[in-house]
Amino acid sequence: KGEDFNEWMAVNTVDFFNEISLLYGIITEYCTKASCPVMSAGPKYEYLWMDGVKYKKPHKCSAPEYIDLLMSWVEEQINDARIFPIEDGVPFPKNFRQIVKTILKRLFRVYGHMYHHHIQKIVQLDAEAHLNTCFKHFIYFVKEFKLVDERELAPLADTINHMLTKDAQKGHKYKPKYQYK
Repeated sequence: KGEDFNEWMAVNTVDFFNEISLLYGIITEYCTKASCPVMSAGPKYEYLWMDGVKYKKPHKCSAPEYIDLLMSWVEEQINDARIFPIEDGVPFPKNFRQIVKTILKRLFRVYGHMYHHHIQKIVQLDAEAHLNTCFKHFIYFVKEFKLVDERELAPLADTINHMLTKDAQKGHKYKPKYQYK
């Protein structure tokens, strides 16, 4: 309460970007063009890169190339003061919510890839609890503010449902507090 909604979105978007960057960094040496020739989240979901600038048409690439392009693209968005203003009193663009939705939708794909293709390595590296905690925070946030469509979350629907069910059993039932379009 009392926080500017766009400021709240901006701070959390930057935090999610930083968390996912760190998490992916843990398994970077295991996510190679040879081991992950396609950016996917399981056998049913393949992602093609398109940024509308250098890649105007969907571009098939390996997971590490896609994630590198994605992280560079997100960093450009976050560092653009016209999109993420740093001066007090400078307004956010009118389409800021849509920009955040696109960023978070694409960042989710990194979670999808890590869970589907690298979870065993993450467990071996003793990073599963950290991955799960960051992912849970991400999911509660995007669901609360309706920032990622359910169909986009489908690659990890079972994981998400298990997580929410487990929380409900602990008495932490998810109920959105806010109504956003």
